[in-house]
Amino acid sequence: MIHRSIAAALLSISLTGASPAPVRPLVLAFGDSLTAGYGLDQGLGFAPQLQATLRRQGIAVEVVDGGVSGDTSEAGKARLGWTIDGMSRKPDLVIVELGANDMLRGLDPKLTERNLDAMLAELKRRDIPVLIAGMRAAPNLDPAYIASFEAIYPGLARKHGTALYPFFMDGVAGQRSLIQADGMHPTFQGVKRIVTGIAPAVKQALESR
Repeated sequence: MIHRSIAAALLSISLTGASPAPVRPLVLAFGDSLTAGYGLDQGLGFAPQLQATLRRQGIAVEVVDGGVSGDTSEAGKARLGWTIDGMSRKPDLVIVELGANDMLRGLDPKLTERNLDAMLAELKRRDIPVLIAGMRAAPNLDPAYIASFEAIYPGLARKHGTALYPFFMDGVAGQRSLIQADGMHPTFQGVKRIVTGIAPAVKQALESR
């Protein structure tokens, strides 16, 4: 015969069940080759380095790599919806890092702005917080183009009320020791510098969601 106290304990467990495990914050790093870790071994790109850094800081986050090398803002806009729909659940934050390839191809900044605007509107419709990772134009371009391109990111952040990290490549662009031989993509140490810079903004965005 089971002792009454043991039976009561078993009944209590069966009624209350085990406490559910806390859900890890889910972040989607959505961008181009800069987020895809172009030229780096698997596990050394932006998403895994950001995840590791935030976990060391006590945030048990999962960062999904949504970068596709060569993507323009138009290509990103086309795949945003099905990328999110294919995730295990709705992300708690999306880092939008796009536009560099538009600039390198000399595309009209108004087109880039329209594409990014549509993406931010879609994320707002889905009630997903956003951190915009801004870009700067190459210094050898026409000054009018530079001004028009670089105004895209703060302008859209104000319009949509989203968080903004002004320049994704801050501290890396122009630093030859942190750039691969192609002159464009960050090395492992370059990505590490990027992550160090953007991590506080990601952390703040997650805390305020």
